Amino acid sequence: MDEEWEVLRSFLPAGWEDLGRSSGALKGLRKDKSAEAVLRVLLLHLGCGHSLRETVVRAREAGLAELSDVALLKRLRKSSDWLHGLCVALFRERGMARAAGSGLRVRAFDATTVREPGRTGSVWRVHYSLCLSSLRCDFFEVTPTRGVGSAEYLSRFPVGEGDHILADRGYATAAGLRHVSAAGGRIAVRVNTGALPLRTLEGAPFDLLAALSGLDRAGAVGSWPVAAGGVRGRLCAVRKSTQAAARARKRARREARRQGSVVRPATLAYADFVIVFTTFPEHTFSAREVLEWYRLRWQVELVFKRLKSLARLGHLPKRDDDSARAWLYGKLLVALLVDKLVDHARAVSPWGYELAPAPAA
Repeated sequence: MDEEWEVLRSFLPAGWEDLGRSSGALKGLRKDKSAEAVLRVLLLHLGCGHSLRETVVRAREAGLAELSDVALLKRLRKSSDWLHGLCVALFRERGMARAAGSGLRVRAFDATTVREPGRTGSVWRVHYSLCLSSLRCDFFEVTPTRGVGSAEYLSRFPVGEGDHILADRGYATAAGLRHVSAAGGRIAVRVNTGALPLRTLEGAPFDLLAALSGLDRAGAVGSWPVAAGGVRGRLCAVRKSTQAAARARKRARREARRQGSVVRPATLAYADFVIVFTTFPEHTFSAREVLEWYRLRWQVELVFKRLKSLARLGHLPKRDDDSARAWLYGKLLVALLVDKLVDHARAVSPWGYELAPAPAA
């Protein structure tokens, strides 16, 4: 167990112990207890999925700590900022802050929810950005699903000059498009016809249904210059197959019934198409290429499935905000550490871990 911890510790970011002290996670810790012991106990709980009670028994047997399950819960609550900081440090260590002029960077934005147990359990939202060139996360944030600042919106994500963003229709707002454009980024976002007004470049309302009517067979692709929210770009659309369109219309009717409303004829017409607004440059990305790139947004959906199955992120066994947030950040830390371990095992490290820095002379 000690040897396995030494290997895992080599993957922690530099200054992880100092971060624990400065974040307040170690506040009130007895002098004979170390940051290392605290983190090991937390990872027993978070990484292995043990209950609080089982974790304290295992920690006691391993000689790591003598504490109660209540004390462990209190320590977890104090550790939210520490666990978040460790995740952020691992992102920075990977060089995710792209230097200007380093080339094309394509990122997919999305969010997923996790629920506390029980019929009245709170629901939390994990906002996530995936860099497609490396299939690694370069930003995340955990929020409640209700209240100010909890919604899915593009301005939540940091955007750099030259970033190429892929996002689903929940992010198709005028304010979000302006955020990406002002930061120097490019966007390809699925159009929400009810929330994103479209205009011609001259400022007149754009007749979307009339434009789509020319796409009369499956696989037909069209492109039109438009403006959305004051941002100039293109609409790229493709007609779905008969089966895919039927499934989309069925979903639209089901959603309307759930909300107690009647589905609009235009909504059923739009269901026959995939419609994307983009500011990707036309001389580099044809309409077909924009649509093909947009398909890659599903990679972030696959990441969520892995997190919820392998890291057991889909079930939140905590009943207060502080411990729930710490638990979520801890799970993301576990996923990042596993990712780093696998990278080193596959790459240039024949011994499978990082060497400790040489001691100062």
